[in-house]
Amino acid sequence: MANKIYPLKPSYTTSPTISPPANVFNRIISRRLKAFCCSRLSRFVLLSLVLLITFLVSLALGSVAIPPSEVMTVLLGGTATKPAWQEIILTFRLPRSLTALAAGSALAISGLQLQALFRNALAGPSVLGINAGASLGAALVVLTGGGIGWWGQLSVVGAASGGAAIAMLLVLLMARQVRSSLALLIFGLMLGYVTTALVTILLHFSRLEQTLAYLNWTFGSFNGVTWQQMPILLSVVTMGLVIAQLTCKPLNLLLLGEEQAISLGLSVTVVRCYLIFSASLLAGSITAFCGPIAFLGVAVPHLGRSLFRTQDHRILVPVVAFLGGWLALVADSIAQVPGNQTVLPLNAVMALLGAPVLIWLMLKQGRQQI
Repeated sequence: MANKIYPLKPSYTTSPTISPPANVFNRIISRRLKAFCCSRLSRFVLLSLVLLITFLVSLALGSVAIPPSEVMTVLLGGTATKPAWQEIILTFRLPRSLTALAAGSALAISGLQLQALFRNALAGPSVLGINAGASLGAALVVLTGGGIGWWGQLSVVGAASGGAAIAMLLVLLMARQVRSSLALLIFGLMLGYVTTALVTILLHFSRLEQTLAYLNWTFGSFNGVTWQQMPILLSVVTMGLVIAQLTCKPLNLLLLGEEQAISLGLSVTVVRCYLIFSASLLAGSITAFCGPIAFLGVAVPHLGRSLFRTQDHRILVPVVAFLGGWLALVADSIAQVPGNQTVLPLNAVMALLGAPVLIWLMLKQGRQQI
């Protein structure tokens, strides 16, 4: 029987469609561009640009509006059209904006470290009693009539730094004696309660003008740091940020739990002391120079984790530092009430600005887990 020959179908005989090289190139570029836009690097670049723009806007806004072109001219070493504008930028607004950047970054990193150390989402710079110690030092000067004039402002900074340092030393000594982070957290809270009680007693026996002066200090402000004090503040904050960057790997191990971290060869006691020293240095220096700034240390770490979707502290440390500086600049710009002579309390603006954002992020994460 002869073999039957089956003809091929026309669809099999047609040659496959080959895309032109230009279309293939465009597809590759679009895929890579889309991947880059979704990457963490692109988000960090975008965050850097937003921070830079916010910094320039903070120099332009205020009771006296200054054109952005004049701001750039002054920053680049030129002379503004009006001498008053140059005086306002260099003497008042530039130190204030630099202080806001340093304070926001320092408090945000301090909160990030303490949340990882205690594995508590509500941990912040105030939980170790550092802010309360600085407040007690400031209260001893202000409520005894020593916070008046230029020397009085310097004495307030020195007393607040001393109070924060004493509280830090007590916490470090306690950290060497106990192994449980929960016990250390409770000790910090009790230390804060004791110092707050002492401040309340001092307020009870002080005069009205002294009480008002201390109350004004507790509102928080970035306006009090001068160019002479700026090198001290920036050097202390830089030291704390360097320590935070060097402890990123131990922080990642602590997320696994203390027992797991010890089994992996981590000396939890030594790391704990480094973290407490760094967090206390950052929070204590900012409280001494700017007053007790609330909210940043608790909220910004959550904002960084939500936006970048990571728990890796090698990524979170720079991200949280930038976010903290940006939020501090935004809050300070709003507190200045552009076009008006009124200045709002910084802590009130900070809470009103950031609390809705944090609540929205928590609700968003809660829906994703359901």
